[in-house]
Amino acid sequence: MRVHLCVVGRLKAGPEHALVSDYIKRFDRSGRAMGLGPVTVHEVDDRKGGGMAGEAMLLRRALPTGARLCVMDERGRVMGSPAFAERLADWRDTGTQDLAFVIGGADGIDPALRAEADFALSFGEMVWPHMLVRVMLTEQLYRAASILAGAPYHRA
Repeated sequence: MRVHLCVVGRLKAGPEHALVSDYIKRFDRSGRAMGLGPVTVHEVDDRKGGGMAGEAMLLRRALPTGARLCVMDERGRVMGSPAFAERLADWRDTGTQDLAFVIGGADGIDPALRAEADFALSFGEMVWPHMLVRVMLTEQLYRAASILAGAPYHRA
């Protein structure tokens, strides 16, 4: 199952970029044997304005055709790492070929795009900067692959 991160904003060189790159590399290595990955990042940047609706239009263009859509949203489901790993395995095992995680911009995800999602995932009730959500999501993808592989990374 290919994983796509469809995100608003361009991640520049710095600590967030280094962390995202590292976790994607780890996920791609550990997930490959289990039919997970690779991860592809699709960055969109609505510099001309248009707000959330403009970002949603760009994000829709970045989504792979037929992908299962998971939005990152504070109103989404909060789940632990083992449950997230099970969710990924279930999507993979039920024939999902492309899984797209959408991370909106500073104002969040357009309500119309959010309504199109197959699943909404939250990292809690707090709102997180969208660049940090990338780091947290890629770490959780790697953690999920580690859990599914029975590796010792996740200690719960």
